[in-house]
Amino acid sequence: MPTKRTTPDFILMIVTFTLLTVGLIMVYSASAIWAEYKFEDSFFFAKRQTLFAGVGILAMFFIMNINYWTWRTWSKTILIVCFVLLILVLIPGIGNVRNGSRSWIGVGAFSIQPSEFMKLAMIAFLAKYLSDNQKLITSFKKGLVPSLGIAFVAFAMIMLQPDLGTGTVMMGTCVVMIFIAGARISHFVFLGLLGIAGFVGLIASAPYRIKRITSFLDPWSDPLGSGFQIIQSLYAIGPGGLFGLGLGESRQKFFYLPEPQTDFIFAILSEELGFIGGSFIILLFALLLWRGIRIALGAPDLFGSFLAVGIIAMVAIQVMINIGVVTGLMPVTGITLPFLSYGGSSLTLMLMAIGVLLNISRYSRY
Repeated sequence: MPTKRTTPDFILMIVTFTLLTVGLIMVYSASAIWAEYKFEDSFFFAKRQTLFAGVGILAMFFIMNINYWTWRTWSKTILIVCFVLLILVLIPGIGNVRNGSRSWIGVGAFSIQPSEFMKLAMIAFLAKYLSDNQKLITSFKKGLVPSLGIAFVAFAMIMLQPDLGTGTVMMGTCVVMIFIAGARISHFVFLGLLGIAGFVGLIASAPYRIKRITSFLDPWSDPLGSGFQIIQSLYAIGPGGLFGLGLGESRQKFFYLPEPQTDFIFAILSEELGFIGGSFIILLFALLLWRGIRIALGAPDLFGSFLAVGIIAMVAIQVMINIGVVTGLMPVTGITLPFLSYGGSSLTLMLMAIGVLLNISRYSRY
């Protein structure tokens, strides 16, 4: 277990808090009209997001001061707990249905989304497995199949909810970690072809997924149905221009773009702050990923490196998918934008992950 302690990565911490601050401002700006109409309180979503942020920050600082090898010790236990939660969420009366997915477990006035926490649990478990069995990773049967097998089981359980977006982020993260560990490209090509076939099967098995694909290719073919969100998102981004309409001046948040404080918050940000504001956010994410890569390269052991790689891969994949959806480059998947979108489980999970990354940075060689 590493014992050398230094100060955590200050730049990573500043970038995280900057993104979080922008997120809190934009959640209020994007949700005020909707919250006033539905709850007669324009600060309804902003207050809850602030509470989530407070819990997440406390968790981040707590985890930042716990040796990251603790995750190695408890990775199996944490993974089992998350699997149990994924089972419980499927039971009627325990799991709550929102937007057609049974993905939440109610806890008092709040809800948690077990699939979000499964992402971090899978990263920790896979980091331990890969660091213990790196020499076997070039073997298809002894290395690649076992490592991907457990991830596929989790993916299948998440798809029972169903939640294609979260499952895709988790599987994408696992693939990046295994690739970095040294798996053969030929094995990935073979599994990739199987994955594409399976992905096509998942899409074909559910009519709403087919509509999402067709609306992505031509949203104007069904402007009042499956293409509605993408069209309204583009109507927000376009008028934003270079400098935006001004903070709080969005037009699309007036009941044109459904629940704009969640998956499509980047559209409202681009409308109000323009190309400059959107570029600034992308630059912040790029800076966060650079610090994460630096931490991974400087980690004192393989477990720390794989753990850091998993975290930054999760953030990168989620950012690319969210912004790709909002700008019409990818089908709608229901993925939140880290640190900015409204959502308690997602925000708390991301801040916890940053806490792990900050702790690894305390032992980094760089």
